[in-house]
Amino acid sequence: MNKAKAITKYVRISPRKARLAAGLIRGLSVSEATSQLIFSNLKGGRLLKKTLDSAVANAETLFDMRRENLKVEEVRVDEGPTLKRAKPKNRGGKHPIMKRTSHFTVVVSNL
Repeated sequence: MNKAKAITKYVRISPRKARLAAGLIRGLSVSEATSQLIFSNLKGGRLLKKTLDSAVANAETLFDMRRENLKVEEVRVDEGPTLKRAKPKNRGGKHPIMKRTSHFTVVVSNL
């Protein structure tokens, strides 16, 4: 059974927030997963939909699979590097600001 995969790296969203959107589509068919992400009203959903569309396109071109027969087999949101910034605080101090990034992995396969 062929599996098509798409990876998006260095996405500027916290992995914790992106995993909320990933949990919505785990194990669904591609058409249901796409509609879930469109109507979820989450930033992670919007970003994860791009990766899902890329995985579907890879399946169609590389393995000649049909979109209607595809299922989301694996969705993984890993932590990427953190951009470390500082915000000024009182009496000359500073407070760390962690701008987190994520790596998305989506694997689709036949039903």
